[in-house]
Amino acid sequence: MRIGLALVGAVLLGDAVALMGMGLFSLGITMPGCIGIAFLLLALCWDGVARWRKADRRRELFWRAGWGAFAVWLVTVGVFFYGIRSGMGVSVPAGAPVKAIVILGSGTPNCEASPTLIARLDQGLVQARRWPEAKVVVSGGQDFGLRCVEADIMADYLVARGIAPDKVFREGRSTSTEENLVFSRRLLEGQGVDGASAIVVVTSDFHVRRAVGIARKAGSVEAFGVGAVTPSYLRFNAWLREYFAAISSWVLREY
Repeated sequence: MRIGLALVGAVLLGDAVALMGMGLFSLGITMPGCIGIAFLLLALCWDGVARWRKADRRRELFWRAGWGAFAVWLVTVGVFFYGIRSGMGVSVPAGAPVKAIVILGSGTPNCEASPTLIARLDQGLVQARRWPEAKVVVSGGQDFGLRCVEADIMADYLVARGIAPDKVFREGRSTSTEENLVFSRRLLEGQGVDGASAIVVVTSDFHVRRAVGIARKAGSVEAFGVGAVTPSYLRFNAWLREYFAAISSWVLREY
């Protein structure tokens, strides 16, 4: 048990440190790091903890209850991950009169597009070429501690790859998925795209189901989601972050 905790703790902490070293920070990264530290400390102090908990029956019950709660939490995470795999896209009906494509931001460490954001933008390019008459909205505000606006970086990326500048509309105030879609809805209404018009929401594969739900509640009744592949080294961290984001969105009734 002690060796197992040490190995798992080292892997979790190493994963978190490596990703944070790349300028990536989220609950899906910091929580595994914290769990890794806890496991390493527990492995280091295993004998002392064993003496402490065996000295009192209530401590032993507390110890078992803690591990039981952790096991239940892991089961809920596993169920959520399974659900993500089954909801990674809402297919766009062939021939649908798509009026707009909304690409959601995903962070710009050092004022550069992250690999996750690049995957979303590349998928946005695919959709823009599929629906050449559709307006393209890039949605993302200013990251904490940075001077750049994510929407500007996203728009520059698309224009540099052949999308006409007058087709790209920048929504640069949002700081959450809900704001992404609410503010984009308002921007589109100003461009004559009402809530009954079909739109395509481009985001990461794990994020599609929640994003489409929020888009529809924000007024885009005919919203369809297209998912970009999440980089493999970040996949499970991103899924864990989405686990907590989905709970938060449900509590706040965002979808």
